[in-house]
Amino acid sequence: MLKLLAKSIREYKIYAILTPIAMVLEVLMESFIVFIGKDLINIMQADNPEIKQVLLYGLLLIVMATISLLCGIGGAVFGARASTGFAKNLRGDLFKKIQDFSFSNIDSFKTSSLVTRLTTDVQMCQMAFQMILRIVIRCPLQLIMAIIMGFMINYELALIYVLLLPALGIILFTIVRVTMKIFRRAFTKYDNLNNSVQENIKGIRVVKSYVREEHEKEKFSFASNDLSQNFKKAERIVALNNPVMQIFIHVAIMLLCYFGAKTAVTHEFIVFPGKIDFSVGEISSLNTYGLEILSSMMMLAMIFVTLSMSLESARRIKEVMLTKSDIVNPENPIMDVASGDIVFENVNFKYKADADKNVLENINLNIKSGQTVGILGSTGSGKTSLVNLISRLYDVSSGAIYVGGHDVREYDIEVLRNQISVVLQKNLLFSGTIKENLRWGDKEATDEQMIEACKTACADEFIQSFPKGYDTFIEEGGSNVSGGQKQRLCIARALLKKPKVLILDDSTSAVDTKTDMLIRKGLKENNPQITKIIIAQRISSVSDADQIIIMNDGKIDAIGKHDELLKTNKIYQEVYYSQNKVGDEDGSQN
Repeated sequence: MLKLLAKSIREYKIYAILTPIAMVLEVLMESFIVFIGKDLINIMQADNPEIKQVLLYGLLLIVMATISLLCGIGGAVFGARASTGFAKNLRGDLFKKIQDFSFSNIDSFKTSSLVTRLTTDVQMCQMAFQMILRIVIRCPLQLIMAIIMGFMINYELALIYVLLLPALGIILFTIVRVTMKIFRRAFTKYDNLNNSVQENIKGIRVVKSYVREEHEKEKFSFASNDLSQNFKKAERIVALNNPVMQIFIHVAIMLLCYFGAKTAVTHEFIVFPGKIDFSVGEISSLNTYGLEILSSMMMLAMIFVTLSMSLESARRIKEVMLTKSDIVNPENPIMDVASGDIVFENVNFKYKADADKNVLENINLNIKSGQTVGILGSTGSGKTSLVNLISRLYDVSSGAIYVGGHDVREYDIEVLRNQISVVLQKNLLFSGTIKENLRWGDKEATDEQMIEACKTACADEFIQSFPKGYDTFIEEGGSNVSGGQKQRLCIARALLKKPKVLILDDSTSAVDTKTDMLIRKGLKENNPQITKIIIAQRISSVSDADQIIIMNDGKIDAIGKHDELLKTNKIYQEVYYSQNKVGDEDGSQN
């Protein structure tokens, strides 16, 4: 896992190396300052201290303090650059990985969960990385140096701290062990919180139209309080660190003062009999080293708490990074789609391999290039699933789909999808001008090409009515245009790709029947070479199609033209008569 995340350091590796070097130098200088300060205190206590020695020691301490300060500043700067750069790369790597996911991969993660991983989890890893470069290097080294220096000054008194360390360590790491489990649970609750926010903001118009603000507030409060309770529980336990630390520090200081004072007066130590020379400078230095030892232990405990939280975030990021797209390019992909011919051959499909039932079953179709094909069926009959397979948004479970005479799995994915324009059921426009949205279809499209596509999609007229025309700014999600206008802009955008196949997934449901008819007429006259597949609820949208496919429960119920199906297919008859209000009260035809 660490090796995987470390790949995101890249160009910031130099800062990642310089930071621990700066931390090592800082700790060494701090340790030597205390050690040399002991000698300066002893000199100052002499009856006739030599000014020359005092100045020499003072100058040495100033130099070492300056080096320590510069190393501390350098470590902070280098660490910040390394960690923020690492987070930038990691976030970018995650985003790129998600962009390569197939629909089935995206289905396995909640959108809110992916948002949490791109934000909160990356931030936790950034904090952990900076901590590893600085505090994780500094604390253990400071602990080791303080113990070594303490023993060099007076190993008898230094034992006071060493003997206290096991007890302190057991208590602190027990606290860590308990809080680690709580923090791990808390991170999964971030997903629920983000999901509540995302759903509310995305559906704010529905919320307000149904006057459900209070319900949404309660829903958010529940998710927020659930997360808060977890953190409160963990923080209450972590808060024990400070009083425990304070107790041990005071106990250590009392023991040091007692035995230090006794040793200074009697020149004997209770554990190790014999004459001992002990000065005020030494007891002062030991006191400082003792505080460093105990504070290092407390910091190490806090580091383990933070790193345990970060490990959970790292695990969640790893889960995304190691998820392999189940739709990949073949070794030698075909780089050209010859035509818009489409053939379904014994196709079966289900969204999950372990699903009990197929979404599509035994699908056999033959669509010639340039044909217009209509698809009708009730909700859940498999219409959208059928067309999603053509551009490899999903792969078939068994059987094969051929486009232009080749299995879609033999094509380069980008090449295939560039030749198959899909206007999805849920239309989406991005923040930016109308031109910028249209150029998603062709980034090099000229104004004339955009106008032509918009005329075919019956969008030019309403665009020209805007004060800024094609430079009109589209708000986030297309909130400042109507549903029908949004649909027409999406159709125009799809046409700019100049595809071999155009799929309209219920993409004219928000326009009136006259506009719907004009769009179909424009497609037929201006783009006769394009294979057009139209999923619709209205029979009028597909009545003039070359062939109409009737879907029912994931299977093809019938294929034929309007007149033929109207005579022979019960599903088609029911839809036609209900939409045209033909029939007596008992359902018989007039």
